[in-house]
Amino acid sequence: MKPLPTTAVLALFAATSACLAQPEVPCGQPLDAALHSGASLAIDSRPAGIEIVATDQQTIHITCKASSEDQDAQTALRTHLQLSGTPSHTRLTITGPHLEHNGVQVRIEVPRKVNLDLQMPAGQVTVEDIVGDKNIELKAGQITISSPHTWNYSKVDVSVGVGQVNAQVYGANKGGFFREFRKQDAAGEYRLHAHVMTGQIELLGKPAHTTTDPE
Repeated sequence: MKPLPTTAVLALFAATSACLAQPEVPCGQPLDAALHSGASLAIDSRPAGIEIVATDQQTIHITCKASSEDQDAQTALRTHLQLSGTPSHTRLTITGPHLEHNGVQVRIEVPRKVNLDLQMPAGQVTVEDIVGDKNIELKAGQITISSPHTWNYSKVDVSVGVGQVNAQVYGANKGGFFREFRKQDAAGEYRLHAHVMTGQIELLGKPAHTTTDPE
């Protein structure tokens, strides 16, 4: 068999890698790219309010806005979004002032089945109806994970240094210092890890049916 010409090899590599590398865009300008169902999405963000919601599209659609106050608007102008990676392994980087939340709100629409890895110094993270593994960590703020469907996790590990863990789907509510909630279910499919040093974690949805007791 004859080897492929160099141009054909390069074309094949480009087609299979489908790199998403894009220039930064300012908050206020939407950002779109292909994102496969079952893909891994890593998010590295400055302090912000982040809402991640499920859609039936094979894309990621990101919008960003600030409140109408002048200081917040100026902060939004200095906040930038960038996508990199491939439709199967995507990274979203959100850069900008790191001292305060400053009213910047980011909405991220993704396929219903996505594995999430999110790291942020402070802010609020809301995850709605996303199916897949989740690893979410904040130094300060609130994490809310909700689903209208059956809670389908084989391993749940959530904790706060100071604050509250409200695991409504498991009928548990713990507050104070170094609070945590752990659960395993042999029938579950995904893993959930969430940690906030100072703040609150909420797990909302239909009651989970588990096969083991909390650790």
